[in-house]
Amino acid sequence: MTEPFDRRLIWFVGAGPGDRELITLKGYRLLCQADVVIYAGSLINPALLDYCRPGAARYDSAGLNLRQIIDQMAEGVAGGKLVVRLQTGDLSLYGSIREQIEELAMLNIGFSTVPGVSAFLGAAARLGVEYTVPEVSQSLIITRIEGRTPTPALESLEAFAAHRASMAIFLSVQAIERVSARLIDGGYPADTPAAVIFKATWPEEKTVRGTLADIAGKVRAAGIGKTALIMVGAFLGDEYHYSKLYHAEFTHEYRQA
Repeated sequence: MTEPFDRRLIWFVGAGPGDRELITLKGYRLLCQADVVIYAGSLINPALLDYCRPGAARYDSAGLNLRQIIDQMAEGVAGGKLVVRLQTGDLSLYGSIREQIEELAMLNIGFSTVPGVSAFLGAAARLGVEYTVPEVSQSLIITRIEGRTPTPALESLEAFAAHRASMAIFLSVQAIERVSARLIDGGYPADTPAAVIFKATWPEEKTVRGTLADIAGKVRAAGIGKTALIMVGAFLGDEYHYSKLYHAEFTHEYRQA
């Protein structure tokens, strides 16, 4: 029998990229037992709320500010309730949980986090690709273009493009023309493969593939303007090499050549 969840804590749960079955077992158990669920209604699949028990209170945070969210959390904990904060994807990427944690600390309320499947993982799964292809790319850069939230000067798209590594770009499809141009200016060849996937793993998922030279036009023609991930790099192309891991002539700890 599993231990009960600590009701003195706020439980931050990563909801996954969209598919209601791509939540962790622990996240599912928390939703099933929660008394209060504060969810990012503009981002998560509402079907996830079907896991909640009938009497659970549900609050959509899309229309709430930080203070209101914290007040809902504090009220729940004070009442001895199991409080779940349900957020899209994985909490460690663009989840804005640090500010919530800092506010909770000032109220002497603790927290625990349950990781989720990020959209960049869901997108790769849907396209059947590997970001780290032997001899093609062994690094993945996860970033976004600056908007109302600025990016550090050393983390410009041009600086990252100089590495020509695999790249997953969040929260930037609304500026796809600018993204493509800056990546080319930074060092990616114009014929570098690119893909944009709208709502990866959702029923309404839509994928556009092309190159940095033409992806912007294809994305606009498809009517994609938000809630999409941009993927860039040679890993999306035809070049690949077999790894040493399963090579018949490669000896390692578990197998002799």
